Amino acid sequence: MNTAYKDIANLLQQLSIPFDIVEHPPVFTTEEADRFIEGIEGARTKSLFLTNKKKTAFYLLIMDDAKRLDMAQFKEIVGESRIKMASAESLLEKTKLTPGSVSIFGLLNNIEKDIHVYFTKEVLSEARMSFHPNDNTKTLFLATTDLLKVVETLGYTYTIIDL
Repeated sequence: MNTAYKDIANLLQQLSIPFDIVEHPPVFTTEEADRFIEGIEGARTKSLFLTNKKKTAFYLLIMDDAKRLDMAQFKEIVGESRIKMASAESLLEKTKLTPGSVSIFGLLNNIEKDIHVYFTKEVLSEARMSFHPNDNTKTLFLATTDLLKVVETLGYTYTIIDL
C-alpha cells in the first residue's frame, strides 16, 4: 500500500468513515478512470487546482466530471481578474501531488492551509462521490456528508457555488 493512500485510509478509519476502493492501472483523466469504475454508485468528480495570475491564491474546485469549467464565471465568483490552471510545480509544492492525481485529499498535504476549497452545488447534491486518493491507480468512493466531514477535520472551510 503506498503512503499517500495509506494516510488517507488511516484518516478515514480514524473518523469511522466507510469507503470503497477500486484499484486500476494509472489513469490521467476522468474518462480513463470511468472505464474501471463503471456501474459503481457515486458522482464522478473532477478536481481542478487553479491559481490567480500572481500565484498568490490557490483554489481547489470540485465539480462533476462531465461539466466544463467556465473560467470567466469562476474568476468572478472568487474575485480575481485572471484565473488559470496551476502549474505542476505549484501543485507539487502545495499538495505534494502530480498532474493526474489531483484530489480533495491533497488538502492533507497542504501545510500552509492556504488552498480555498469550492464545490459546485450540483456535485454536492449527490449522495456519494469518487476521488483519487492522491494516487491515480485507485478510485475511492465515500458519502458526500463524510467527505465534507473530512474537509472540516483537515481545518478547511468550503464554499458552495453555482457554476
